[in-house]
Amino acid sequence: MGEITLVRHGQANSASQDEDGYDWLSDLGRQQAAWLGEHLRAHEPAFDRVHCGTLRRHRQTAKAMGDVGPPPAEDARLNELDYFNLARALQDRHGVPMPGPDDFAAHVPQVMEAWHRAEIMGNESFAAFEARVTEVLNEAAEPGVRVLCVTSGGVIGMVLRSLLNLDPRRMAHVLLPIRNSSVHRVRVMPQGTILSGFNATPHLDSPDREFARTFF
Repeated sequence: MGEITLVRHGQANSASQDEDGYDWLSDLGRQQAAWLGEHLRAHEPAFDRVHCGTLRRHRQTAKAMGDVGPPPAEDARLNELDYFNLARALQDRHGVPMPGPDDFAAHVPQVMEAWHRAEIMGNESFAAFEARVTEVLNEAAEPGVRVLCVTSGGVIGMVLRSLLNLDPRRMAHVLLPIRNSSVHRVRVMPQGTILSGFNATPHLDSPDREFARTFF
């Protein structure tokens, strides 16, 4: 029996209004990743394979986690969807304004549904994003092998869509609560891959780390 462990990156520069500005871990994001690495080393054997996206925040998270297995292999298929461009496309097509911090719960489902209907597009189509995430998930699903993937919330949401047959709105709903540095588990069984854990942050469970349980 194998296992795929998906980790969302630590807190990034959430005040930014563009992808390049967002793509840096905050000091808290580095600390979240370091605490996660400490927790994994204390409670689990080393992973057989480690992968991370090629975005800066993915590489910084993997580095801050420290030694949890082999050196991470970078894989662009683990990169996030380009939400900033999708949000601008939704504004241009349907007049929906760019969201503020309190508006994402309503905004994300609109983006996912319009993107799925091919009414809007950023750097790639919904179908292309789904295809690359499904491909990397299938490759990681190797019996008897434990694989760690450092990635982003959109990729994790797409993995859940694949495993649970979620429509775009329900996919958006599982995206919203995904915490920074959270852990998600997929069990690889002879019958196929099944979800075995979602949005865990055991490294942040103690009361003195409540401040570090962030979503963006």
